[in-house]
Amino acid sequence: MRVLVTGAAGFLGSHLTDRLLADGHSVIGVDNFATGDLDNLAHLRREPRFTFEEHDICDPFDPGAVDYVFNFASPASPPEYLRLAIETLRVGSTGTENSLKIAQMYGAGYLHASTSECYGDPLEHPQTEEYWGHVNPVGPRSVYDEAKRFSESLVMAYHRARGVNTHLVRIFNTYGPRLHPSDGRVISNFMMQALRGEALTVYGSGSQTRSFCYVSDLIEGIVRLSRCDEHYPVNLGNSTEFTILECAQAVLEVTESKSKIRFEPLPEDDPARRCPDIAKARALLGWEPKVSLKEGLKLSLEFFRNSVPVGP
Repeated sequence: MRVLVTGAAGFLGSHLTDRLLADGHSVIGVDNFATGDLDNLAHLRREPRFTFEEHDICDPFDPGAVDYVFNFASPASPPEYLRLAIETLRVGSTGTENSLKIAQMYGAGYLHASTSECYGDPLEHPQTEEYWGHVNPVGPRSVYDEAKRFSESLVMAYHRARGVNTHLVRIFNTYGPRLHPSDGRVISNFMMQALRGEALTVYGSGSQTRSFCYVSDLIEGIVRLSRCDEHYPVNLGNSTEFTILECAQAVLEVTESKSKIRFEPLPEDDPARRCPDIAKARALLGWEPKVSLKEGLKLSLEFFRNSVPVGP
């Protein structure tokens, strides 16, 4: 197939691009580098089946005939989507519609990268796809939450009204190589602090929970979802739940760091619990994560270690 990947220079977009090329497809990557990094694609410079265009998908564009569109364009880490608040809302609305128009124009399949943030600070645990969420529509995080919720509505509208073969993945916490060292998410924060010998910053008591999925597991689930007939959202993530404090301790063990743990006030609207119910993915896709947290941290260690600045 000839495949379009928006957000191709991002953490997930670049890993997805690698997988699609490995599966024998040709890939057109698009990114405006708002948060993406060209280094994530540097190894593909001589790959004849990969082409890249620097472009903001909020501006209409035509990549030519494609068989599939994967829309992964959006800031995803809290510091970035708070810094790029308006841009985040625009890429979730105008940008998503522009990518849907491409799929409609060429009769292409379409998969949109949504998020567990659609559930907000959930009152249901674990979160099933049928749960509508508990989201503050005017809080600081709403620029990301509501952009993704609107995107899902737009994707379903294009499916129902215009017959586009759409898919929706709700992605839970994912980590691995190429996760930006300063992107503000749990794993990257802890890994970099531990490797620099700094105290690991835990917000609140550290009793809030997350589920951590290694990137190769997530990409496998996304590829399987793109091939199935399900149009409603599907959770992809690791259903093994860890407290933030347990995650910090796992990072200290893997890095062999002597860093201490420092507790700070909990940010506004920070979810108390976040864990996917992946029964739907198991039934539909025959999928579940295989990489444990400690194994994934070990697989990520070299990348983060190489990201630590070398002193003068």
